[in-house]
Amino acid sequence: MKRPWLFGLCLAAAPIPAAAQEAPLLANVFTDHAVLQRDRPILLWGHAPPGETVAASFGSDSATAKADAKGRWELRLPARGAGGPYALTVRAGAKTQQLSDLMLGDVYLCGGQSNMEFPARLSTGAWGGLAHAPQPMLRFAHVEKASAPAPLEELGQPLRWRVIDGDSAGEASAVCFYMARALQQRLKIPVGFIDSDWGGTTIQSWISPESLGTLPNYAESLRSLAALATDAAAARTLEAARTERWWSANDPRWATTKAWSTAAFDDSGWPSLKLGGSWRDAGIPALESFDGVVWLRKVVTLTEAQAAAADRLQLGPIDSSDTVWINGRWTGANNIDWFWRDYAVPAGALHAGRNVIAIRILGGKGPTGAEANHLLKLHDGSAVPLDGLWSYQLAAPLKDKKPPIPPWEVPTSLSTLYNAMIAPIARYGFKAAAWYQGESNVAEASEYRALLALLFKDWRGHMGQPQLPMLVAQLASYGTPASMPGESDWALLRQAQSVAVAQDGHAGLAVTLDLGDRFDIHPTQKLLVGERLARAARAVVYGEAIAPGGPQAVGVTRQGNDLVVQFRHPDARLRTYSADSAIGFEACSAAQCRFVPGSVDGGRVVLRGAGTPDVTHVRYAWSDAPYVNLYSSDDLPAVPFDLPVSGLGPANGNP
Repeated sequence: MKRPWLFGLCLAAAPIPAAAQEAPLLANVFTDHAVLQRDRPILLWGHAPPGETVAASFGSDSATAKADAKGRWELRLPARGAGGPYALTVRAGAKTQQLSDLMLGDVYLCGGQSNMEFPARLSTGAWGGLAHAPQPMLRFAHVEKASAPAPLEELGQPLRWRVIDGDSAGEASAVCFYMARALQQRLKIPVGFIDSDWGGTTIQSWISPESLGTLPNYAESLRSLAALATDAAAARTLEAARTERWWSANDPRWATTKAWSTAAFDDSGWPSLKLGGSWRDAGIPALESFDGVVWLRKVVTLTEAQAAAADRLQLGPIDSSDTVWINGRWTGANNIDWFWRDYAVPAGALHAGRNVIAIRILGGKGPTGAEANHLLKLHDGSAVPLDGLWSYQLAAPLKDKKPPIPPWEVPTSLSTLYNAMIAPIARYGFKAAAWYQGESNVAEASEYRALLALLFKDWRGHMGQPQLPMLVAQLASYGTPASMPGESDWALLRQAQSVAVAQDGHAGLAVTLDLGDRFDIHPTQKLLVGERLARAARAVVYGEAIAPGGPQAVGVTRQGNDLVVQFRHPDARLRTYSADSAIGFEACSAAQCRFVPGSVDGGRVVLRGAGTPDVTHVRYAWSDAPYVNLYSSDDLPAVPFDLPVSGLGPANGNP
């Protein structure tokens, strides 16, 4: 996938400070209209004057705690069944905080990237389908986007719990809303959901530093991230050294061009161009087809006040990789072509008078946004435009390379979204978590299975819920349909998701490949995605005696000249739509795969005549955007797979 867009992309990575007000006693995850988890002790926490006794009352229950030397306190109220509304009162000395209209029920955490973030108002059927009276038994809250180098105790902004009604429903995560609505209608108890998501982000952003640090290939980057929490200059020094090691090893002209980043370098002999869209359209023959390393430099003159007030350097999107210096000070780097560059200016990097911004770009188009995107932003909201001519120089042709980038740069950051958007709510108490993500990791399917299992373990550990159910929405179809069997990163990612879920005793999978859009990575049919997650919850969370999802193949055996694919949950008989045969099956040898039709026989599919001696494994729905027609009798699509033929050992890409 070349461009993993990114619904609702937020460029600001730091929390927005709340208006000055008296600090509440309760942590800001607790607000009016919230749903608290039923049938488990209610954990409350917050801040009070050090040594102060804190008393909480909730209905007829009460408890006390004493704030520690840093003012932190926590207490537990007895478990209660579903019900409400309740009031919660917390007192410490002369200070009192009261919350109203609280409900007890089941609370779901929904995480992921843009397809989880996708709002209900844009989903299929939303026109007229979301206009209804308030539903006090169904509520939601949204975690505002934030990124942090270390785990935070508090959210950047308080949770705002909202009762579902005709005005609020459209702003909720569509997938999470439809899942919660289906469960609430079945359970007849309050259901709340908190969505914490960010479009375009990778799974590594959502795993805690200590868990991600158990994987050796992240250790060095996480050291830089840890340094950023206490010493931004030291963190930049570490990252500059790491990235320049890569450049010295991969750029044949690095020894010469490294001096081009300094303010003292004389670029008076360089040609110039005006940035505004791809440099391929600048009318410069040397840049029309060049793909490699190009340097840009610009002199900007600042007043003393401007130099002191400048805090962000905005450059818009750049194709593909860039490294930026301000007056020779390493400032930042990124390698996502659609992502807007918005770098923090290093303290003291700018001064009154002449300043030099240097950019090293590896790619074929350079800055692709409008000229107006290029700004030196000041903390009062004004900006110094970086318009006009830039000096440029071609360096080395260098294709198909991806330099490393700092671990704090969203959307491919390490742990920063866990730190700011999961850690502060981890102890809230949840019935289950739903996860819809993977589009931004399709090139890393071989690692994704381990990362997804690590995320399961990580969240459960920090939430103090070792058996917290995890519900995964598998990637939908997207891209060009295949007319011949071939390799597919999307199929490999789906396989990684299904294997991670199958190997976990408390997880469920919702297959969505039949709900995709070949032209849009954000398919709008979120109703069925949510309802399939609710179906998985009924089995995994509530223990209903139903299959959690669609038919799942468990083995392939050779019977004479045929291959027989056996599916789990044979009580849910298989069926096909629009044809007597099942499509999407491939019989594969070491050399190649070929399409073969399947015949449904109860809980199995027979691939007649496909069992030739050279066949070693069978694949199903193995493409970016497969067409499928194999379903269970209750209308759930079969899970894509790649399985070895029994007795021949594991097929390529299988566990």
